[in-house]
Amino acid sequence: MDSSRKEQQQDQNQKESKKKRTGVWVNGPIIVGAGPSGLAAAACLSQHGVPSLILEKSDCIASLWQYKTYDRLKLHLPKQFCQLPFLGFPENFPKYPTKHQFVSYLESYAAHFNIRPKFNQSVSSAEFDPAKSLWRVHTDEFVYISRWLIVATGENAEPFVPEIRGLGKFKGKVVHTSDYKSAKEFGGQKVLVVGCGNSGMEVSLDLCRNNAVPYMVVRNTVHVLPREMFGMSTFGVAMALLKWLPLKMVDRLLLLTATFILGSTDELGLRRPKTGPLELKNVTGKTPVLDVGALSQIRSGKIKVMEGVKEITKCGAKFNNGQEKEFDSIILATGYKSNVPSWLKGGNSFTEDGMPKTEFPNGWKGHEKGLYAVGFTRRGLQGTSSDAVKIAADVASQWRSAEDCSNSCHSHIILLIGDN
Repeated sequence: MDSSRKEQQQDQNQKESKKKRTGVWVNGPIIVGAGPSGLAAAACLSQHGVPSLILEKSDCIASLWQYKTYDRLKLHLPKQFCQLPFLGFPENFPKYPTKHQFVSYLESYAAHFNIRPKFNQSVSSAEFDPAKSLWRVHTDEFVYISRWLIVATGENAEPFVPEIRGLGKFKGKVVHTSDYKSAKEFGGQKVLVVGCGNSGMEVSLDLCRNNAVPYMVVRNTVHVLPREMFGMSTFGVAMALLKWLPLKMVDRLLLLTATFILGSTDELGLRRPKTGPLELKNVTGKTPVLDVGALSQIRSGKIKVMEGVKEITKCGAKFNNGQEKEFDSIILATGYKSNVPSWLKGGNSFTEDGMPKTEFPNGWKGHEKGLYAVGFTRRGLQGTSSDAVKIAADVASQWRSAEDCSNSCHSHIILLIGDN
């Protein structure tokens, strides 16, 4: 490299280094993630007069909903159980809004509360400075500094792909449901669907309706409930009953009604857990499947239920019961996981799996000063809304005194960054 090019490269490196060390004081909480959780937190803070800054790695709000969901997706619960604080769904929306309607609701929500995230800001690390009681949040461009950090990336931040022996050998197409849009590209194929949760069931149903032959892997026990019971949402019925009856009794009533409406699922290869659906959800976070038509296709034989996969081969799969079958494609309906451990450094608030160590309903507040978590309750958007309201109230109680010293904090910002 000649001297001229070398000087140019050194100058560029210096500029990049300076750019990455540019400090931005945030006069309010830093919120990581512009999904429903981040939007709810920002809106609740605004109701207390507290400003905030959302950092979002993608180029839009609710990127998981916009880019990583299949076309036929609808909310599994009625809209009244999925709305965020202080603004409901439009009255003309159906009982179970489509994903596009939900995204439009979130966009309207952001506009209503004047929430303007900074997009394309992927957080590489966030760490607490105990000496100065400040959080430093690093992206490729800046170091954002604040007294408060709200983790709003949620429990479903990244696709989860389990280790399956031989998966790399398979010659056909392998996709996670995060990259699955519709069954049209799988028409006429034999497809192995790994997973029997709501996504696995709905993808299998979608495949059925597009002339594909789905084989759905059921590794463990699973609760399947009707989405509605006698014209009312099953979730709504459960919530109403819980106001008057113990959880275990509500579980028993739900299972009796489910058996009356759906029949026995055990005979279809869908064995129920011994723990009831609501109790299981509370203890493990495992959501019961709300049937939207897949069960009838299983009963008719159009969706074939398979035992756990022992090994993937070049052309198909071997199963735990000794069967071996060929497949054209594999769809991994294996869910999502938190990404918090990849960027939140140090601290003692999250587990190795990226979930708050403190259990619901107190997981919203971290052990480190000024740290909060929203969207990790395993209780859907209702849990998110509850967290957001609590976080905003807690931050607002500190806000007045913090606001008084914000100017002095800002004046020392260069020194703070120089301490890195």
